[in-house]
Amino acid sequence: MKNTMYSLFAIFFLLVGCKQNPETIYSNTEVAQQAEGILFIVSNAHFYGDSDIGASNHFSEIVQAYEVFKKGGYAIDFVSPEGGAIPIGYISTSDPLQKKYIYDNDFMDALEATKKPNEIKASDYKAVYYGGGGAAMFGVAENEAIQKIVMELYEQHNGIVSAICHGTAGIVNLKTQDGSYLFAGKKVNGFPDIFENKEAAYYKTFPFSIQEIIKERGGDFQFSEEGWDGFMVSDGRLISGQDPSAAGLVAEKVIETLQQL
Repeated sequence: MKNTMYSLFAIFFLLVGCKQNPETIYSNTEVAQQAEGILFIVSNAHFYGDSDIGASNHFSEIVQAYEVFKKGGYAIDFVSPEGGAIPIGYISTSDPLQKKYIYDNDFMDALEATKKPNEIKASDYKAVYYGGGGAAMFGVAENEAIQKIVMELYEQHNGIVSAICHGTAGIVNLKTQDGSYLFAGKKVNGFPDIFENKEAAYYKTFPFSIQEIIKERGGDFQFSEEGWDGFMVSDGRLISGQDPSAAGLVAEKVIETLQQL
């Protein structure tokens, strides 16, 4: 009996002694599974400028890129000038991908709780992706905190800057340390004037024409006159697409470029 009790005690001791600290196990797993980050930049603007015309972020342009990056194993965060909930629109529940995400609670929660710029550390990310939609014309381009994040990622961490459609508005004020515009001398794409209705009330609220300001500041603005044909351009670590049809392609090009760096 004494020998039996001793054996049981020894086995118990070995089991307890060999058991690792649960916190240590979790920590190691967390480090092993930590994914490289992509930062989506979106807008809080609910209206076109000071008008009462509703504005929103383009849902399809967000989810197409999101799906590509997720499948690529990247972690994704959302940042907006003010943080918190953002308006979304241009939604089609007949589109399977959009329907998938409109009913994805975790995804929709992320759009309701976007991060503020002061919560973002540039070194945590490999690329930024400026989402489009009419809302993208307001609040993003002039936000100095977001500009600082993007330029630190681009210049100090060899990161990629990407944008889709009206999201290209977000890059127009980005400057390198030598004072040059980020896109000067580079091929750039975005939603071109040819497809804007310049006589419409929404357009008259725009602070600038994406196409014209890019050209005025030294960028080589290129676009497809056909439209909705997946047109995009890539120039080094600057990647941009014209409209929703190019959103997934922009994300794929970002991943391809990251793999080559």
